[in-house]
Amino acid sequence: MTATAEHPTVERLSALQALLPEGALALITDLVDVRWLTGLQSSNAAVVVGADDASIITDFRYQSVAAPIAAAAGIELIIDADLVKRAAEIAVHVGAASLLVAKDKTTLADDVKLTEGLGDGIARVAGPRLVSKLRAVKTPDEIERIAAAQALADDAFREVVIDRGITGLSEREVALALEIAMRSRGAEAVSFEPIVAAGAHGALPHAHPRDVTIPKDELVVIDWGAQLDGYCSDCTRTVATGKIDEQRHTVHEVVRAAQVAALAEITAGADCKGVDGVARALIAGEGYGDYFGHGLGHGVGLEVHEGPTLSPRGTGELEAGNIVTVEPGIYLPGEFGVRVEELVVVTAGEPRVLTGLPREAILVG
Repeated sequence: MTATAEHPTVERLSALQALLPEGALALITDLVDVRWLTGLQSSNAAVVVGADDASIITDFRYQSVAAPIAAAAGIELIIDADLVKRAAEIAVHVGAASLLVAKDKTTLADDVKLTEGLGDGIARVAGPRLVSKLRAVKTPDEIERIAAAQALADDAFREVVIDRGITGLSEREVALALEIAMRSRGAEAVSFEPIVAAGAHGALPHAHPRDVTIPKDELVVIDWGAQLDGYCSDCTRTVATGKIDEQRHTVHEVVRAAQVAALAEITAGADCKGVDGVARALIAGEGYGDYFGHGLGHGVGLEVHEGPTLSPRGTGELEAGNIVTVEPGIYLPGEFGVRVEELVVVTAGEPRVLTGLPREAILVG
C-alpha cells in the first residue's frame, strides 16, 4: 500500500513494525493504543500490523471517521464488528507465522475465537503491550500538549484554591470547582476525579471528596489533572488553611526534601527502581518509612497512568522523552497526609518541570 509520510500514523506504525519478529502480526485491541497509533477514537476498534502493512478494523458507526485516517496513512480499513475473528482471518490469509496479542487485553471469548480462527498453523503469542513501550517516549508535539494541559490545570488551581480560598467549603465543592475551572479553560475532561482530602482524610492516598467542610488551620491534599487534546496532566499540592502545627510542617518539609532528592536523580539512563529508592530512603531516614506505601511516580500521556513506573518494583531505565510524576507522600492514619507531585520531562540532563506551582505548603484562605 502507498503511505503518506507526513501522516503521524506512518512513523508510529513503522516503529511498531520494527519490534515484530519475522513472520509475525500484532493485534492491537487496547483502544488508547489504537488512538495513539492511528488517531481513531472508537469504542470498538483494533489494528492488525504486519511487517509491511496494517489494517484498521472497526464497525459501521466509525466508518466515516476511520476512512480518511486510513486513506491518509495508506492502510486498509475493514468494517467488521467482530474484531478478533476478523484479525484471525487476516493472519490466516497472509500466512503469518504468529499473532502477537497483549496478554492483559483479550477476554476469554477472544481467546476462543483466536484458537478457533488461527488453528494449529499459527502460533498465538501472548506478551506485553508493544505499543505501551513506544508510547512511553513522547515526541516534542506530545510533550507540548501535556505541558499545555498542565498549565491549564495550574491556572484552575490558582483561581479556585489560591485566589478564592477553600476554608468553609466542602471537599466536594472544591473538587467540582476545580473541574469547572478546568473545563471553562478548554479541558475536554479531567484526567481523573479530583481528590480533595482535609485533615485525617488526607491520610488516604486516593481519598474520595466528601460533603465535609474544610476546617481552618489544617492540611488539605489536592490531586487533580486536566485532559487537553487527549493528553493528561497530573499534579498534587498539600495546602494549609491557616497555621499548622510543628509536626505537619516537619512532615511537609520531609516530603519536599524527598522530592528534591528524587528530581536530582531523574535523567536519561537513570534506574527507575533506583530513583524511587532515593526518595524512599530519605523518608525512611526521617522515621516515616512505614507511611510511604505507594510508588514514587508513573508515566503520563494519553492515559494518566502509563509507563514507565518509578517504584520498588520498577524495571528498566528512564529515557529522554519520558514524562513522569514525582510524588512522594507520608500518610499518618487518623491524623493527616502530605503529598507533593511534580510532572516532569526526562532529558539527557536535568528534568524539565512542567508544574508551575510552588511546592511549599501554600497558605490559602
